[in-house]
Amino acid sequence: MQPESSSNASRAGEAAAAAAGSPRDTVGHGTHTASTAAGAVVADAGYYGLARGAAKGGAPASRVAVYRACSLGGCSSSAVLKAIDDAVADGVDVVSISIGMSSAFQSDFLSDPIALGAFHAHQRGVLVVCSGGNDGPNPYTVVNSAPWILTVAASSIDRSFQSSIVLGNGAVVKVTTD
Repeated sequence: MQPESSSNASRAGEAAAAAAGSPRDTVGHGTHTASTAAGAVVADAGYYGLARGAAKGGAPASRVAVYRACSLGGCSSSAVLKAIDDAVADGVDVVSISIGMSSAFQSDFLSDPIALGAFHAHQRGVLVVCSGGNDGPNPYTVVNSAPWILTVAASSIDRSFQSSIVLGNGAVVKVTTD
């Protein structure tokens, strides 16, 4: 019998954490979105020497409460609703939800668990912020668009990054990304 590889051991640990009801982020998505919302200031951040400057979350002095609503198998409606209800009961000011259905399967507000939970939170004075989805930029691809949800999405920027690529033969190619 061969020892488990680190990736298999990691997957086993993730599965155990999910099965035990742990709020541990097994794929990194929740950690990423939490750092976008509340990440501390990091001086002199950059990407391979490009775009140097301070990086920080939208509200770096805030405190983060984490509620697990998804597992490796997906996000059940009951788990999403329970996470929102628990957050509201715990007195949070903002609920940030970075999940949503595919725009190909748009549901109405009466059967969408995110819209229902967000309405419940809104009625109790809690702002719910949701991702607009990953299906854009085509028309009618935004999800989580109930009028009581603050829906956010990515956009492009008005600058380009220049860099040099050194090929194996020593030739240098200058590239620009838009």
